[in-house]
Amino acid sequence: MKVLRTPESRFEGLADWPFAPHYVDIRGPGDVALRMAYVDEGPRDGAPVLLMHGEPSWSYLYRHIIPRLVAQGHRVLAPDLIGFGRSDKPAARADYTYERHVNWTAQWLRKLELQGVVMFCQDWGGLIGLRLVAAFPDRFAGVIAGNTGLPVGGGSSPGFDAWLHMSQTIPVMPIGGILNMGTTRELSADEIAAYNAPFPDETYKEGARQFPALVPITAEHGSVAENQAAWKVLEIFQKPFLTAFSDNDPVTGGGEAVFKARVPGALNEAHVILPGGHFLQEDSPAAIADLLDDMVRRTR
Repeated sequence: MKVLRTPESRFEGLADWPFAPHYVDIRGPGDVALRMAYVDEGPRDGAPVLLMHGEPSWSYLYRHIIPRLVAQGHRVLAPDLIGFGRSDKPAARADYTYERHVNWTAQWLRKLELQGVVMFCQDWGGLIGLRLVAAFPDRFAGVIAGNTGLPVGGGSSPGFDAWLHMSQTIPVMPIGGILNMGTTRELSADEIAAYNAPFPDETYKEGARQFPALVPITAEHGSVAENQAAWKVLEIFQKPFLTAFSDNDPVTGGGEAVFKARVPGALNEAHVILPGGHFLQEDSPAAIADLLDDMVRRTR
């Protein structure tokens, strides 16, 4: 496996990004070493809040949420998925599979020995993060899911179909432009540049290219059986499970219904619809931080 590593110089002077990187070494296929990056802010004895990004973003997506939670005394962790942010990037698309992503992130979670976690997950952050909840339910105290899902081959939305087609056919993948298209506010040039920073050229984007094709929207996709098994765990998950989807996302609109219907922990939660596009962290950061702070306080 050939592995690319984005030069550190690409991350210097990014707008609103004062957070020092932390790294954990995990193992890929053939025992290949992969370096996984993450933000770790706030007191080490604070309640751990896990912020899971998706496609094609990185932990920069949470830059306006991290300091709000730290100010409340929480420990805030935001990993960069393999292939994104400061994390290593396997160079071949075939190196990326759903199950490998789950395994890589599970290795990170175990190495940090996190317990009592409250998680916010969006996009692929949910497809991976909810699998972690199913694999390690005792490590989690609560979940907030926004604009995400755990698909088992039951089809997709027109918005996702359009995104899938674009992602597989566009010759140059404009990462920052994609983030800008997925928000209701206009990102600044500096913010767009920060989203582009992890990807010096197209060779670094194979994970971003592959992710949309991995979503198990048909019965023939990989990971359908694994997600079905994860749903069996979520269907007995009694801890708080709040949905916080947005009001302007053509990809996941209405996706909160399945969680509200099937997860016991969602029964008594005050579910919300927040203003924003697909990347609602850009549009409603204060509201998300408040929801997380409230859940941490309710579960301590």
